[in-house]
Amino acid sequence: MRGYLLRLLVFSLVLGALPTVFIGIVSYYIAAGDIEKKVSEGNMQLLSQTQMRVEQSLKSLEMSATQFVSSSRVKTAMNETLTPGEFPEVRELSAELSHLQTEAVIKQAYLVNIDRDWAVSLGMLYKLSAMEQRREFAAYAMHPSSIFWSTRSAPVPVSSSGVSPGVETVAGTTETVTLVHKIPLLPRSAAPKGLLVVHLAKDDIRGLLAPKNRLGNNYVLDASGLAFLATTEEQAQLGDINRRIADLAGSPGGRTGFFHAEAGGEKVSVLYRTSGYNGWTYVSLISQAEITKEPKKIALITGAACALILLLVLVFAYVGSRRMYSPIRSLLEYSRGLTPERPEEVRDGGDELAYIRQSLQSLAVSRSQLQERMEGQAGHLKEFFVLKLFTGQISTNDVEYRSQMYGFPQGWKRLGVLTLAIDNLQETRYAEEDRELLLFAVNNIVGELLPPASRFSPILLDETQVTLLASQTEEPEALKEEFYRTAEAIRTHVESYLQLQVSIGISQPFMKLSGTVKAYGESLDALKCRISLGPEIIVRYEDIARHEGSGTTVYAHLKVLEEQLVQALREMQPERASAVFDQYLSAVLHKDSFTQEHHLLLIQLMSRLLLLVQDQGVPLRKVLEGDSAVERLMRLRTREEISVWFATRLFAPIIALLSEKNESQYVNIADRLVGMIHEGYDGDITLESCAAELNFHPVYLSRVFKREMGVPFSDYLSEYRMNMAKVLLETTTLKISEVGEKLQYKNISAFIRSFRKTFGMTPGQYRDLIDQQG
Repeated sequence: MRGYLLRLLVFSLVLGALPTVFIGIVSYYIAAGDIEKKVSEGNMQLLSQTQMRVEQSLKSLEMSATQFVSSSRVKTAMNETLTPGEFPEVRELSAELSHLQTEAVIKQAYLVNIDRDWAVSLGMLYKLSAMEQRREFAAYAMHPSSIFWSTRSAPVPVSSSGVSPGVETVAGTTETVTLVHKIPLLPRSAAPKGLLVVHLAKDDIRGLLAPKNRLGNNYVLDASGLAFLATTEEQAQLGDINRRIADLAGSPGGRTGFFHAEAGGEKVSVLYRTSGYNGWTYVSLISQAEITKEPKKIALITGAACALILLLVLVFAYVGSRRMYSPIRSLLEYSRGLTPERPEEVRDGGDELAYIRQSLQSLAVSRSQLQERMEGQAGHLKEFFVLKLFTGQISTNDVEYRSQMYGFPQGWKRLGVLTLAIDNLQETRYAEEDRELLLFAVNNIVGELLPPASRFSPILLDETQVTLLASQTEEPEALKEEFYRTAEAIRTHVESYLQLQVSIGISQPFMKLSGTVKAYGESLDALKCRISLGPEIIVRYEDIARHEGSGTTVYAHLKVLEEQLVQALREMQPERASAVFDQYLSAVLHKDSFTQEHHLLLIQLMSRLLLLVQDQGVPLRKVLEGDSAVERLMRLRTREEISVWFATRLFAPIIALLSEKNESQYVNIADRLVGMIHEGYDGDITLESCAAELNFHPVYLSRVFKREMGVPFSDYLSEYRMNMAKVLLETTTLKISEVGEKLQYKNISAFIRSFRKTFGMTPGQYRDLIDQQG
């Protein structure tokens, strides 16, 4: 790690050898680059802060708008036809409009009911069809997004403050940026019932930008590249820069960038950041002239200093370099103990001073980082404790101590376990790979819904969401009702927020935390009833324990259904196969007869169907390629999931492969005939002999061969024999008559005529030609 010492020596020699003017020029450009870099970094940080400040204001207004349109008053109003006589309702809606929260001042807002033809502003009720803004509102309704910002709104009339609703006066107009919120909030809806339109003054948003100074000027581009907060003159002046920003921002990895340009005859540095929130781009312009003022002064000072340094460096270059490096070496060794890194990073040309600086910076911020990490890990530690509790990895003596340490409920009378599982995702907007993410969302909903005093930390365990409840109730019936109400509340909220069907199993009440593992097993047993009872159920373990039966099922009937299903697939009848499979499922799931073994029966059925494919000579990987069939089948929890999986992953591929095999029969026959010709061309091969070997009629083989190869069997045989004749003439010393006899020509003249007809020369001429070329 002597890189810096070597650089000191080289630098000393360079100072002694190069003219002072050259050193001054180099110093000037180095200083200019460093200052420009620092100014750019500072402006980029300022630009990031500006973006956060503007987006915080916009997001707070969006959240307030969402709460407003979700209020019961607005929902009721959207189903009514308001008239000027309904003053109290208009006043209440106007008052709530005026209370929308944002850092910027709301200049005007409209609650528009498209279906009922009315609109309420901050001060008045309008008939929508008579408003000047009706075409603007109609355009908003056709926009593909449900919530969006528009920067191209026409100047908006602003209501005078303090005027009561219904007596609105106009104080003037102002240019605005508009938030549009469709009602109801449906994804990509082009026909909403109504709109919430909120206008913010562009001047207010401009006030959120960093103030202009001698080093920087900030402005904002919308998603189309328009500098909507700038004047017309500024837009024309910055047009080329804005178009270049739009091109760069649209390229991969170009959402943040830096480049040099010219604006108003002045060279500037341009920094930009494109927001993923609404597509706006925040831009900062830095004057190059202002940046280079200081480097010019540095250049003069450097020139004078270099003249003096030149005299001293020649004498003290070596000794001075070693003495200067000595403290750096000591600091470097000390820094290694603070933040160990790979030694090769410095040995291969790394900067020891930069290494030391990074180590000291890391040491300075380590305390705050450690504190933040500990705070962030607190929630994970609680979940980890609960997870170990459910898996029986905590001793009885340790349970009470750790429960109190993590701040979990104390002094409970009874405990209970709720286990939630997501039902079929086939007919929802979600995909199967979203299941884990959905369970995480459900876990968050449970954590927010249930107060900490009534539950331990919710966790995810084996594709289920599990909650350990703590209750102060002892009376059995009241306790059952409490647990059921909690489960119903969870199911309702999940359906409301995620539009997702879930089922919940409830364990028996218990008193000690050591019984958690058993209770979790009881809740899982309760969830197994989904197979027979269907999705969206809430089941207590007591109910299934009380009604369990040992009913018998006639396995012979299942075997008959299996054979019927195989026959339907063999005959390529998907509708009949689906109908027989429905009968099979009904027999398996009837009265919970196979609650514990239905997966084994389904695996047995799958094996029988795959045997059908294997009997046809088709590799099994063509049916189940890319899918862990048994593992996926074992995870199916509802009848709908089982039906869809068998129909898509087994029935459809099997029918397609059997159909493809029938289609390829002709190709297989033609390939076998070609192979027989290539192997027996020098024997007495005929179409009749091939037909006898393949067990087909010669006429049928002739049609198949002509269809697939495009030529008759005899022509193909003759052409192949002629090609083999060329090979024999080239590679052997056989006589021409011997070659003809080998190719089954009894008459040498016939062989010579066929060869001349095919290649335009006799066999003897061809052999002479080969000899000449050799």
